[in-house]
Amino acid sequence: MIADEGPAPERLQFDRVEPVAADAGASPEPPGVTCVGCGAIIPTEYFAVNGSPACRTCKLEVERLAAVPQRWPRFLGAAALGLGAAIAGAILYYAVIAITNFEIGFVAIAIGYMVGFAVNKGAGGRGGRRYQLLAVFLTYLSVGLAYVPVAIKATAKTSESATASDPETPADAGRPKLAPAAAPSSVSLSRVAVTVLLFSLTLPVLVVFGSLPSGLLSGLIVGIGMRQAWRMTSAPVLVVAGPYQIGPAALSSL
Repeated sequence: MIADEGPAPERLQFDRVEPVAADAGASPEPPGVTCVGCGAIIPTEYFAVNGSPACRTCKLEVERLAAVPQRWPRFLGAAALGLGAAIAGAILYYAVIAITNFEIGFVAIAIGYMVGFAVNKGAGGRGGRRYQLLAVFLTYLSVGLAYVPVAIKATAKTSESATASDPETPADAGRPKLAPAAAPSSVSLSRVAVTVLLFSLTLPVLVVFGSLPSGLLSGLIVGIGMRQAWRMTSAPVLVVAGPYQIGPAALSSL
C-alpha cells in the first residue's frame, strides 16, 4: 500500500509576472545617487570627480584642496623644510663617501625622497609646479653640498704635494720671508654663502664630466633622485566632469 504523499507541488510558470506586495512598513528608497564625500543623497544633479559621484559642495571643497597654494608664507615654509632635508641629505651623502671611500650614487635617490617629502609636507600635501622646481633644485644642491668637503680635501692635498715637491733653494734661504697677508677682520657672511652656493652648483657637473665614462652613471642616478623629488611634489590629479542631471538613464548607468 502506497502512503499518501500530500498534494502535488505547484508547477512553475514563466509566462506571466505576478507582482509582490510591498511591505507596508518599509519606506520607499529616495531617488538619486550617493555622494562619495559626505554620503548624502543627491536628488537633482551631481558631478563626477575622478569618476565618482559628488555633490556640488564636495566638488568645490575638493577643488579648493587640490589647488596649488599661492601664498608665499606656505612656499617659504616648504622651502625651509626642504632646505633642512637637503642639508641632512648632504651630510648623509658625505658620511657615506668618508666612511666607504667610494661615491655611492644611490644615496642621491634617498636625498630626492627626503627633499620631496619635506617640500610636500611644507606645501600641505598639495604641491604644484613651483614646488616641483623647488624640490628638484634642493635635491641637486644637496648633492653639490656633499661634494664640497671632498673638493676642499682634494685641493688641500694637492697644495701639500706641490709644497713638498718645491723645496727651498739655497738662494732663497738668505732672503727674508714675507709674512702672509693678514686676513680681513670681518668677512661678509652673505658673500661666503653665495660662494659656497655657486661652488656647490658646479661640483656635480665637474664630478660627472671629470670621471667619464663612469661619471655618466653617477649623473643618471642624480637625475633619478631629482625625478623622485619632482614626482613627490606634483599636484594631485583631479578630473571633474558634469553637472549631470539625475534621471532614469543616469540612475541605470551607475
